[in-house]
Amino acid sequence: MRSKKVLCLLVAVCFGLVMAGVAVATDKGPETITMDSKVYPKHKKSLVTFSHQKHNVDYKIACDECHHVYKDGKNVWKEGDDVGKCSCCHSGAKAPKEPKLSKAEKIKGYHYAAIHENCKGCHKAAKKDGKVAPTKCAECHPKAAK
Repeated sequence: MRSKKVLCLLVAVCFGLVMAGVAVATDKGPETITMDSKVYPKHKKSLVTFSHQKHNVDYKIACDECHHVYKDGKNVWKEGDDVGKCSCCHSGAKAPKEPKLSKAEKIKGYHYAAIHENCKGCHKAAKKDGKVAPTKCAECHPKAAK
């Protein structure tokens, strides 16, 4: 009788663990994200509404294409890890004109460079592959209706 209870308990625990794993694996984040960063004192263009659903599910872009944590030059972020805001690391708004910084330095420290390099770079590559992807400012930053 006791072994039957232990077996039932083990089955219940295993089922619970499997269901928890399924819940974590299917959490692909919010459907849309408004790209609003507090690093900018004032936004000069309209905010981008990013479709997480389209990029991750429809276009099958892996999470670690955007989400990252670098150690020794390698992205060690993996699905299920915490997702920090871009501004946690890319904490400057836009790189200053002086001193001259390399592209890598701009991307590492400045939100504008990091976002535009990642988004526009991916969109330009998609266009080369014959896919439709916006590459002009107004296509991602539409003018607000008056």
